[in-house]
Amino acid sequence: MSLIEAIVLGLIQGLTEFLPISSSGHIRVFSAFFGWPDPGAAFTAVSQIGTELAVLVYFRKRIWAILVTWTQSLFKSELRRDIHARLGWYVILGTIPIGVLGLLFEEQIDTVFRDLRVIALTLIVFGVLLGIVDKYSRKHRVISDLNVQRGLVFGLFQCLALIPGVSRSGGTVTGGMLLGFKRSDAAEFSFLLAMPAVFASGLYKLTDIGGDEYAGWGATITGTLVAAVVGYICVAWLMKFISTHSFMPFVYYRVALGILILTLVSYGVLDPSGGAEHKPAQSEVSAEEEAGEPAPEKSEEPEPSPSPSPSTDPVTGWEIDPEVGLPRNPDTGVYHDPQLGMDVDIDQESGLPVNPMTGQTYDPREQQGEGAGQDAQPGQEGDPGQQGTGQQEQGVPAG
Repeated sequence: MSLIEAIVLGLIQGLTEFLPISSSGHIRVFSAFFGWPDPGAAFTAVSQIGTELAVLVYFRKRIWAILVTWTQSLFKSELRRDIHARLGWYVILGTIPIGVLGLLFEEQIDTVFRDLRVIALTLIVFGVLLGIVDKYSRKHRVISDLNVQRGLVFGLFQCLALIPGVSRSGGTVTGGMLLGFKRSDAAEFSFLLAMPAVFASGLYKLTDIGGDEYAGWGATITGTLVAAVVGYICVAWLMKFISTHSFMPFVYYRVALGILILTLVSYGVLDPSGGAEHKPAQSEVSAEEEAGEPAPEKSEEPEPSPSPSPSTDPVTGWEIDPEVGLPRNPDTGVYHDPQLGMDVDIDQESGLPVNPMTGQTYDPREQQGEGAGQDAQPGQEGDPGQQGTGQQEQGVPAG
């Protein structure tokens, strides 16, 4: 991922995290619209840490009061009825459902739920639901009216945020207004409730950054910092806006965006799973193998070769595919270019890797051959009759 992509996606994350329009859905949609690969669930989860830092700064007085009072209430029984001590317990209680379901459905969240058609439908359906609840619910309760049952309901509605397109704030605010809370109070508890789940999710996904994910560490850190700055501005504006306005402008936007996505997908302008090519499914990997050279040649034991080229990449430990000249992840089938430090797709027509930064195909064996001559060509080992035909006999270097 380039820094430009990281800045744009961080800006989108900061603008949309607190608005009830789904930040993860927008990151997914905009990536597909610009023709960028899906940044992945890890980038989305980690960049949300930036927006939660914005919440931490904006609600710092309330958060500090909760932390101090809740901690003291563990030893002083007279403080246990204080609203800040109770808020601490309600946040813990409301976080349990999304933590459990997030772990149970992690694979679906990373794959199936990121389909653009699913995102479009959830934008429309939950946008309409938000509008109906906002218009017809009786909003008379404030944050001090929270109890155990209402805190748990908030937590259950937060679980809807696991599906890109629903919106964490939109889901929990909808649940809060159904319980009779005012818009601003429902939004405030929604933001407080999100903090443990978002921080935990972001820290959990940190281990995925720089692996098979499209976004590396530099891009992720950049996107997170941008999201933090923009997110603070956005949350400050939203808390003032909803004190005197309804959520209807966001409802109209969600429905319009959902219809636009479905239209573009139906006419083939957008691929519903587009942007995920850097992580091909197993069936796609099998199709690539069938379209290439016969498989039996790979099962033969290679003959000893004087070539110093290793059969496995010394960094990743993955076997180097002799047909491509790059190491491939044995679990996912993803090709990795050590020179670029990035995962790469394979062009179906030419069978060559595609540079993610330029979009152009290239031959890594030629790049290696320029510096080391014929002996540095991967693929010579065990298969001297294909790509080294004529060159090996005449001593002509590759490239």
